[in-house]
Amino acid sequence: MVNGFSAPLTFRTPALMLAFLVATVWPARANDSAAELSIGGLQFVRTNDVAMESENLRIALDSVTVRYQFTNVTAKPVTMTVAFPLPDIDLSEAENIALPSDDPVNFVDFTTKVDGHPTPLTIDQRAIVGNKDVSALLRELKVPLLPIGSREIRAADLPDATRTQLVDDGLLLPAGRSDNGRQQYAPGWVLKTSAVRQQVFPAAKKVTVEHQYRPSVGTSPDTILRSGLRRSGALSQEVQRYRKEYCIQDAFLAELDKRAGSNQANTSKLQERRISYVLKTGSNWASPIRSFKLTIDPGGSDRLVSFCPGRLKTSSTGSTLEYTANDFRPDADLKILVIGTF
Repeated sequence: MVNGFSAPLTFRTPALMLAFLVATVWPARANDSAAELSIGGLQFVRTNDVAMESENLRIALDSVTVRYQFTNVTAKPVTMTVAFPLPDIDLSEAENIALPSDDPVNFVDFTTKVDGHPTPLTIDQRAIVGNKDVSALLRELKVPLLPIGSREIRAADLPDATRTQLVDDGLLLPAGRSDNGRQQYAPGWVLKTSAVRQQVFPAAKKVTVEHQYRPSVGTSPDTILRSGLRRSGALSQEVQRYRKEYCIQDAFLAELDKRAGSNQANTSKLQERRISYVLKTGSNWASPIRSFKLTIDPGGSDRLVSFCPGRLKTSSTGSTLEYTANDFRPDADLKILVIGTF
């Protein structure tokens, strides 16, 4: 300990856990829950020079792959800066978040191929407090921007002057007291990360871009939608949020009740998995996505899946769910709920 500060400045493990919002009502095991981070498509300013011919998106619990085909609609090569934003991480809520990797820079193991060839990426990472970029200050003080994995440190490891400056500048926030009454702190900055590259689109030629990464999957060892929980008045607001965000239908609840019964206890051992995907950035191209396909793989045909498909239409059923659309301009992001035994 250094002057009584013993709280970790970092995440405990790559898969971070938290108590669910309504843990006072949920069974005690609900404190094993973890929240998902939203991640998704390419992002840059709207362009009239490059059209997205197709997008083939596959979302599974252990990996997300997306294959784009672009066409330069002009008579000249077009060079653009393309950014793939990784999710913002609010370190003041670090223990709320599920991270798939302990790499402090590329924390979703993101990779890119262009026309089948691996493509180098520049990872841009910044720490923000309010509207202020504090990245340079943290680096000057030798404090990692994302203190996980090999960069994990504890507040007790910080020199007194460093800790004092971080507290005075609002980069360390009070986080309660330890069992022996000593003040503890947590990081107070938001980490913003993007994978950036320069992409050349040759004139009147198709370019295929493929991404793959490990998703941040939200987990709960129970589900609030079980009959024994969702009929609780204390949970009604949260249940309504679920129904809206995941477009939960009565037929979905009926099947869930058939599997789970009406017991207060989770005797069926059903669990939740949640994935968010940023889809709206696909509307930034010269025209709508001419051919769009979404495949959701829940990892088994016995698992229940619900999300808001919007204009997407089902093209097949089975252990994987497939949805398609033509001339598709996404106007909402994806939030996918999977319930089953895992």
